[in-house]
Parts: sequence; structure tokens; C-alpha cells
Amino acid sequence: MSGKSVLKRLDWLTVLLYLLLVFFGWINIYSTTFTDASSSILDFSTSYGKQLFFMGISFVMVIVIMSLETTFFERFASIFYIVSIVLLIGLYLFGKTIAGATSWYDLGFFNFQPSEFTKMATALAIAKYLSDIQTDIKKIRHQWYAILIIAIPVLLIIPQPDPGSALIYFALFFVLFREGLPLKYLGLSILLVLLFISTLKFGVVWVCIGLGILISLFFFIKRGDVKIPKIPLVLFLISCLIISLSVNFVFNNVFEQRHRDRFGLWLGLEKDPVKLEQIKKTIGYNTYQSEKAIESGGFFGKGFLEGTRTKGDFVPQQHTDYIFSSVGEEWGFIGTTLIIIIFTLLFLRLIHVAERQKRDFSRMYGYGVISILLIHYFINIGMVIGLLPTIGIPLPFFSYGGSGLIFFTAMLFTFLKLDTARLNEL
Repeated sequence: MSGKSVLKRLDWLTVLLYLLLVFFGWINIYSTTFTDASSSILDFSTSYGKQLFFMGISFVMVIVIMSLETTFFERFASIFYIVSIVLLIGLYLFGKTIAGATSWYDLGFFNFQPSEFTKMATALAIAKYLSDIQTDIKKIRHQWYAILIIAIPVLLIIPQPDPGSALIYFALFFVLFREGLPLKYLGLSILLVLLFISTLKFGVVWVCIGLGILISLFFFIKRGDVKIPKIPLVLFLISCLIISLSVNFVFNNVFEQRHRDRFGLWLGLEKDPVKLEQIKKTIGYNTYQSEKAIESGGFFGKGFLEGTRTKGDFVPQQHTDYIFSSVGEEWGFIGTTLIIIIFTLLFLRLIHVAERQKRDFSRMYGYGVISILLIHYFINIGMVIGLLPTIGIPLPFFSYGGSGLIFFTAMLFTFLKLDTARLNEL
């Protein structure tokens, strides 16, 4: 396919939304890191200067991706996945520890986080496997193989420890559901999450009482022609009880103290006022200051470079995970609403692009991209406004970070490249 054909068929609405997010993100990175001592925007010793450099690399990456044949990504999907797994394993030997997590390679000019590349590689691998087996995802054997593709990077990332990044990979299960994985798995997943949270919040005894009440109500209101096998029901109740009983062990022995504190603060588990205040000043400090920064912006915001909390460094890591709070303070309700609208339009457009694909691989990979971007967006915004516990998840295309911006860009434009060939596909 010629260069002119690629440009003509490129989905320019998606490109425009992408550019808006990247540009507005850089503006806010500049605002959160600018000081009176700052000089040129091309000063690569600053965060905003480095982000410009990463933007340049990302744009070069786009050119490279657009010059490749569309079959390249499907043909080498398995190779990408294997390389990404090797890179994750290599962290245990050569990784650099930052903020308590050994998740980076020190390349000198910037720190490379392989889990970002692995997201794209896993999305490609899932799309490749599902397209190869066609509709056989309903077979148990293929379901387990697909789940294993997702589980391997998760199991390698959790011990780093980086549970936040590991959580992102579960978004790829939405691709499996889109392609025919029985919804009972989704129901079981939701049940596990509810059991975990409910047990932490209310304790094992109340969870068991609650399950008993729900089952009693079901039998009371169910229609007479609905028959419930007794043995599966008993096994279900025993499984719920075992899971509930294991929650405290997992929480106290698998989770680190900082994770326990974050969940405890989020669920209101801590009753000791002295310890609660200590947790708020440490674990909960970021979220508290983030909420205050957004609240102080009001409807119109304080104006570019006029955020007093931003200038006062009240919100730690404001140019990375908490960058949305700078939007709230300096651009107000109007600015935050605009960003949410742009992201919403991007997701809706990507769904439209995914559904018009003629090849299974392209559609499945597209939904993998959508799932990864969506869970990043949902968790980051929820964390910044205090609806979710603090997890180190950046806002796609917006937060500072080389690995994130480069591979979010590569992931998105790989999908757009696949889309350019749809008219040639049967």
C-alpha cells in the first residue's frame, strides 16, 4: 500500500483526538513543573523538555508503524509477546528500583518500563490466538490458553511489586467476552471482587449471613418451574465461604503495608483516630491534596500557571499520576469536562473503528487497545477524585512518562494502521 493510500485511509478523527490529548497533557506537564528558574521549553533537563523528546520519539514511531505492512503485526505477534516476557524476567536481574518497585531498565537517557510494551504485546498475542482458533473460545481448553496468555505477564509483574500495572492486564478479558467467552466468568469475577471487598469491610460472619439472606430471598421469589441443583448450590456456598475465609490471609500476607493502608483508608477500616491521621498524612495525602486542588479551581479555573496548589507542590507526582488535578485547578470544571469529552469521543470512535474491521485479528486487537486505554482512564480519574484507592496508573497520552507515551502511541497507531487495510480485506 502506497504512502498516499495510507494517509488517505487513516482515521484522522482519532489522530486529532490523540493530538489534542498529547498537546493538552504537555501543557499541564509544563505548568506543574515550571519554575522561575526554568529556561527554554527545549531544556531536556526538565520534565516538560523530556516529554517533548518523548513526543518526538512517539511521532517517529508513528512513521515507522505506518511504513510497515499490515500483516507484519499479526505475523510477529508471538515474537513480540515472547520478547516482552523475556524483558519482564530480565528485570529480576538487571532492573532498576524506583519507588520500591523494580520495574525499569536504566537506559541512561531515560528509564524504560517493559510492562508498557508488554501491554501492547499481550493485546497482539490475544488477538493472534483468538483469530487462529476462530469461534473455539467456547471450548475449555482454548479458554485456559487465552487466560494463560494474560496471566503470565501478571504473575511476573506482581512480585516487582507493581500490582497497579498488573491490574491493567485483566482489562483484556473484555476482548474474550466480546469474542464469545461465556458471561458466567464475568459474573464469577464480579462475585470475587464483591466477596473480597465485603469481607474486608464487614467481616466473614456478616458476609456469610448476607449470602444466606440472598439465597433465601431467591428461593422465596423464584418461579416454581425453576429448578436449582442442590449439589452445585452447596459447592457454590462452600467456595464462597472458603474465598471469604482466605481474604484476611491474602490481605495481611500478600499485600504490602502501603497497599493495606490504601485499601483501609478507602474502605474506612481504620478506627484508631491517631493511626488514621497518620495514614491520611502519608498514603492518603496525595488524594486529599488532589481533591483540594480540583475543588479550588471552581468552574473556570485559576488560569494557566496560576494554580497556587500546583505552584506550591502540594500534590506529589502531579505531573505523572495526579496530572488531572492540575487540570481541575487551572482550567476548572470546564477544563476537566473537556478532557472527559475528548476521552469519551476517542473511546466511541475506537469502538466504531473496531466494529468496521473485516478481519478478526484487527477487530480483536482493536478491542484490546480500547480495553487497556479505558481501564487506565477509569482508574486514574477515579483515583485522583478519591473514588478509588491510590494506584500508580498514568492517564494515557496525558501523564508524564516516556515508556507510557511511546507505547500508548505505538499501540494506538498499530490499530489505525490495521484499519487502513480494511478495504483490501475479504
